[in-house]
Amino acid sequence: MSDFLELRPETAPAKGLTAWLTDGLRAAITGGRLTPGDRLPPTRLLAGELRVSRGVVVEAYQRLTDEGLVTARTGSGTVVTGRGTQQGQRPAGDRRRTLDTLRLPLSTPDGIDLNLSPGVPDLSAFPRAAWLRAERAALSRVTGADLGYGDPGGVPGLRVELARWLGRTRGVRAEADDVLVCAGVAQGLALLARVVTGSAFAVEDPGSRGAADQLTYWGTRVVGVPVDEQGMRVDDLIATGLTTAVLTPAHQFPTGVVLSPERRRALLRWPGLIVEDDYDAEHRYDRAPVAALQGSAPDRVAYLGSVSKSLAPAMRLGWLIAPRRLQPDLLAAKHASDLGNPALPQLVLAELLASGDYERHLRAVRTRQRRRRDALLTALRAHLPGARVAGVAAGLHLLITFPGYGDIADTVLAEAAAAEGVLVQPLSWHRRRPGPPGLVIGYAAHPPDRLAEAAERIGRALSRRAP
Repeated sequence: MSDFLELRPETAPAKGLTAWLTDGLRAAITGGRLTPGDRLPPTRLLAGELRVSRGVVVEAYQRLTDEGLVTARTGSGTVVTGRGTQQGQRPAGDRRRTLDTLRLPLSTPDGIDLNLSPGVPDLSAFPRAAWLRAERAALSRVTGADLGYGDPGGVPGLRVELARWLGRTRGVRAEADDVLVCAGVAQGLALLARVVTGSAFAVEDPGSRGAADQLTYWGTRVVGVPVDEQGMRVDDLIATGLTTAVLTPAHQFPTGVVLSPERRRALLRWPGLIVEDDYDAEHRYDRAPVAALQGSAPDRVAYLGSVSKSLAPAMRLGWLIAPRRLQPDLLAAKHASDLGNPALPQLVLAELLASGDYERHLRAVRTRQRRRRDALLTALRAHLPGARVAGVAAGLHLLITFPGYGDIADTVLAEAAAAEGVLVQPLSWHRRRPGPPGLVIGYAAHPPDRLAEAAERIGRALSRRAP
């Protein structure tokens, strides 16, 4: 049997016999010499053949069991249950198919040289020099205690700085202990989905598909509430009978509208829990952004934000400031999820906030993004004069609609743009019910000349689809 498995006792190391045997058996399974249903030799028999102790074989079998490659069955011995893959490899296409199902923007499709997907910031603007300075400063002060497991709610210094900064820039009312540092808004939503009880969450329609998918994944049913030029229609929210609603009031995604003062007042009179996704409030170009809802009702608003649109999505740094009655359960859920975010990036972000470098970075980015938005608007007016641009001067994307295009599906319009090498998102991707066609266009990742070129290509593509 050891010959069939290509196990050569003479090649076994003097030490590390268990790892050697485990690797050899794993290779036999992943290479196809052992297939599901095959029985491994009894531990005593294989130990005798290999001239090793039975304990080595028992431990190797246990490791394979832990990997899911074999199972111990009463009366049948140890049986191969799966072929698995060669170490470091996957079945061809499996990972790609999974990522495609998740709709992750990991790469640009073939034939696309202008990816205008919304939500991606200008990653070339990441403040590398400021980050390195802050990292050196943070490391010069770090203690052994700072490198332990620590508080699952986040590094105390970062929570202090976030409470100050959000209070000053967004009108958030919170103390440091109210701040829970999490891995972006996505994890914040996941924690809320596990802690907040109720039949469903209300979400904006159209609204962030990513947020709705996140809630659905964690078992929360979502119900769309219509959005118009004044934001979520609060009367329709009340009519649902739901007790939790997720909104983007400062800059609604994807329409770009701001929740009107009348709707804000009506929403604050509504007795349910408001989940406020403040995803890109830093990017308002014509005036100061409207203050966060949380400052008017901290006992009924769970406030979410992150650095994904200001620094980079890969940082996976965000915050959740929830009503205090929810905080113990949210902290417990965070601890159970991952024991807390990595400490060093938190210490660096705290240094950036305290030094003012983060604010300086935001000012530079706002100037750059305003120029890009203006360039795209000018080009759209020139090449798509019949299109209507929705929303206020803010954020990292535009929504354009086509009043004169009748019943043409926006997926068709997006496909036409893709044929010209420009990737945009159809508005229908973010709808829960049918509506007028539209395209959601991100402009943050490209300079003005490339955005003008993209608008020209979109105009050329859509002119062939116009009624």
